[in-house]
Amino acid sequence: MRSNNIILGCLFAMIAELCFVGMGSLVKLLSENLPSQNVLFFRNLFGLLVLSPLIFKLGVKTLKTKKLKWHFLRSLSGVSAMYCFFYALSELPLADAMLLKISAPLFIPIIAFVWLSEYISLRAIMAILIGFLGVVLVLKPTGAIHIASLAGLMGGALAALAKVTIRRMSDTEPTSRIVFYFGVISLVIATIPMFWFWQNPNSKEWGLLILLGAFGTFGQLFLTKAYTLAPASRIAPFTYSSILFAGIIGWVFWDEIITVLTVSGALLIILAGILIIQEKRQSISAIED
Repeated sequence: MRSNNIILGCLFAMIAELCFVGMGSLVKLLSENLPSQNVLFFRNLFGLLVLSPLIFKLGVKTLKTKKLKWHFLRSLSGVSAMYCFFYALSELPLADAMLLKISAPLFIPIIAFVWLSEYISLRAIMAILIGFLGVVLVLKPTGAIHIASLAGLMGGALAALAKVTIRRMSDTEPTSRIVFYFGVISLVIATIPMFWFWQNPNSKEWGLLILLGAFGTFGQLFLTKAYTLAPASRIAPFTYSSILFAGIIGWVFWDEIITVLTVSGALLIILAGILIIQEKRQSISAIED
């Protein structure tokens, strides 16, 4: 794999995380008045509309696929992760919610072991344990664990499944096709709760919902492209950039203060990610030798 592709993939991952933090900030703002089910529905609706010009430009032929079941699995896991994440955003500080979201890399080796029968070394196991210790600190062990925190953690696991699925499809599926099918299938799934949770947005909320859809779609485009350029193990550490973005935005707009427990948990999660990426590099080098 060319080093330029890896560097570009890591850069795209950081841009994607900035988009996702922007989306998360709008979700948190909109959830003050709208049910999270409404917010998720409009995120998928406007996201698909934002993507439509690209699809028309590329042509309908680019949408033909022989991996529909993989697209469905990616979409189901992705939209389920979004439901968990949106709920966490509505109840938790922005930085805490983003930290739980980026716990996804900790689950990737576990999913790869169970699903793909990939070997996990003792060092990788230790790294995963360190990472989950960091997650425990973010969950605030000094008090009752908020159900939104558990939802955020579940969202991380589901997001990891979606990312591994993207990697499995990247040999034949271009970025635009993966994101298109995610948009369509996710919109169908998100439409179902609208029969019970529909609420009309006001004029200001309509504008924010459109912007939210744009952030989400461009984030998906950049992230999907990142995972087609480089292995998940190389991309994962750069998703931690969202912690900095979320901390700044949460402080500026919601006067949120990052606690010592959150910082300690973040450092352990980042350390775990670094150990996992180093383990992967050593494994690849051993195979090449």
